[in-house]
Amino acid sequence: MEAEQKMRIVQELVPGKQITLAHIIANPDQSFYAAAGLQGAQNGAIGIVNASPAEFALIAGDIGVKASGVQVAHIDYHESGTLIMTGAVSEVQSALSAILAYCGARADFTVCEITKT
Repeated sequence: MEAEQKMRIVQELVPGKQITLAHIIANPDQSFYAAAGLQGAQNGAIGIVNASPAEFALIAGDIGVKASGVQVAHIDYHESGTLIMTGAVSEVQSALSAILAYCGARADFTVCEITKT
């Protein structure tokens, strides 16, 4: 019997210009804020953006704040490129829409659609 050959797969992140996640958590339970490490937020929606390159999360945060009344709850621009914002559902929607519009039209990013739960 011949020995089985195992397939070896190597995965690596190749930073590109892309927004891979733009999601709104519309009405989270109160316990969700503390569990997610969002102690400053007590109510309202949560917006999550994931950007590559990671440093773009800073620019996305600036765009979101200027486009609406959201508050920035977290930015990781060193590794993951994650931006988390809080505010009214309409504010978070406006912030995400502005970020995706800028990225797609002005920065030549590949962008995803906004999802919502």
